[in-house]
Amino acid sequence: MTTNKIDMIRQLFNFVLFILLFQAMSCQDHSTGTMQAIEDEEHITLLADGKEILKYRKAMTEAPEGTDPLYRKQGAYIHPLYSPGGKVLTRIQPPDHYHHYGIWNPWTKTLFEGRQVDFWNLASGQGTVRYKETLGTTSGKKFAGFRVSHEHVDFSAEGGEKVAMNEIWDVKASQLEINGGIAWVIDFIFTLSCATDSLVNLTQYRYGGGIGFRATEAWTNQNSYVLTSEGKTRADADASHARWCMVSGETGPDQTSGLIFISHPENQAHPEPMRVWPEDAVDGRGDLFFEFCPIRHEGWILHPGKEYKLKYRVIVYDGEIDQEVAENLWKEYEN
Repeated sequence: MTTNKIDMIRQLFNFVLFILLFQAMSCQDHSTGTMQAIEDEEHITLLADGKEILKYRKAMTEAPEGTDPLYRKQGAYIHPLYSPGGKVLTRIQPPDHYHHYGIWNPWTKTLFEGRQVDFWNLASGQGTVRYKETLGTTSGKKFAGFRVSHEHVDFSAEGGEKVAMNEIWDVKASQLEINGGIAWVIDFIFTLSCATDSLVNLTQYRYGGGIGFRATEAWTNQNSYVLTSEGKTRADADASHARWCMVSGETGPDQTSGLIFISHPENQAHPEPMRVWPEDAVDGRGDLFFEFCPIRHEGWILHPGKEYKLKYRVIVYDGEIDQEVAENLWKEYEN
């Protein structure tokens, strides 16, 4: 056999061996388990390298002692949400608004089968949003997440409670390096659908749906800040539209943490209107509340047999992030 033929056979053998090795590697699970979703009877917890990112609540949270039992809630919210440095950034059941639950998204003035149903203000007794079941969890090297279903329950229906809307939460968390530090990247997809043959009219109101955030008690008008993609601040952001909104505040001596809420271009009413509490909220303390509110200026009708999605990305960080970086993060999400 000539030298040329031997070389050709050797090259062919090496090529086949490369293909087989490539296929074998492609079939392997390269997950290191650095991103985890852990579920128990009460919560689904997302972690990065063993550090908690957030807890999603499944179980019942009873009303604060001495308050109306209507303030109790069957999960369907996130609390606590941690900064990468371990600071708690959310709050639930504050005395000024016992129905506030960390990160959550009920609708307020809703028309269903001729009845007005308020899923937001629990003390009205008209409705609530509750956890139904877990549809799946994911852990891996790059991200961890969960998929859960919620029911929007009308308490005023004839013959007892009735589910008006179904909702699925897809939540995925990953890590990103920003300015030399680690930030959490949390992606939300909320899928809404009518639970019956009746349409649901999400009527115009200053609160409702989208994604709501009640900040830590530590943030007041003395140490918290708002900046939107349009350059609005806490003084004038309310009712304006934005592609993204940054909320931040002090979390310790010479320490700052924050969140950037980013709205997807396909969302209803994008760039979305917002509800941002004024600087004199809560008897002048200036506690911080933020919400992307797609029905702030115009209602939204959901028809039976269709699905409606709202998508958001939330960047959670320690330290400072400037407007240019926030804009680049928006562009990355848009693409």
